[in-house]
Amino acid sequence: MSVNKPFIQRKPFIVPTDDGKLIAEHFGLASDGNSNLSIAYMEAPPGWSEPFQMPDFDEYTIILEGKKQFIINGETIVLHAGESIYIPKNTRVQYANPFDQPVKYVAICKPAFSIDAVHRESQI
Repeated sequence: MSVNKPFIQRKPFIVPTDDGKLIAEHFGLASDGNSNLSIAYMEAPPGWSEPFQMPDFDEYTIILEGKKQFIINGETIVLHAGESIYIPKNTRVQYANPFDQPVKYVAICKPAFSIDAVHRESQI
């Protein structure tokens, strides 16, 4: 992708998952090779959660529909549609949707999300 002219993303990269979560990366390592930033649209089903992690990237999340739970350094935070959060890199966080409705949101990572930079803890 050229940084010197507009680019319309019509076919985001759909990240394969096995937990029912939709991840459609519009810009980032998987979609266009951009290592500076990633932008993804996501839908997480009721009951979804990820292991705790301590990423090497800053993450911004904007909730579009529903609500999403964050456990950040031991504090539980619930965001609703229209709210957003910034989580700086090297912060221990868990993302979840323990609620009975799906949540739709946009995540922006800087630098771009990579599986090697997320540092997920193993689940026991």
